Amino acid sequence: MARATGSLFPREGASHSLLPWLGLALILLIADQFTKVLILGYYKLGDSTTITSFFNIVRAHNTGAAFSFLAAASGWQRWLFTGIGIAATLFIVYLLRTHPGQKLFCFALACILGGAVGNVIDRLLHGYVVDFLQFHWGGWYFPAFNVADAAITVGAVGLVLDELLRVRGSK
Repeated sequence: MARATGSLFPREGASHSLLPWLGLALILLIADQFTKVLILGYYKLGDSTTITSFFNIVRAHNTGAAFSFLAAASGWQRWLFTGIGIAATLFIVYLLRTHPGQKLFCFALACILGGAVGNVIDRLLHGYVVDFLQFHWGGWYFPAFNVADAAITVGAVGLVLDELLRVRGSK
């Protein structure tokens, strides 16, 4: 019995195109976790090293989401954001399986997947996300972030670009 190409289980041979995207997500996950292990090993919470006039390496813990959203909550947010990350992971894998030929779309999803899993691992292991990249200019400091956050941002930009190109191409 043939399966529909849009189903959770793509036709025979189509699943091979999933592997490069999972491989990219894995590379991003490894880079994220490796850099966080280095920060946890060499920096104490609050330690900072000036690299340039606009960039520091710091050790910060984020119990919230982006820009420390809900960081001051009583602890329930750890499980909320972990659950959201797990749900996003499952949905992204589904989308990767059902859209294997859309390269920019899959690239963007793979970036988001690697970053989401990296931050979920942090929440499960530590109860917070380890952040360490800090950009600043003239006394203004952008909130510290990590490789996973950068991957998620690149993925989000990729999704917007993919949609803009798709809309433009349909005209």
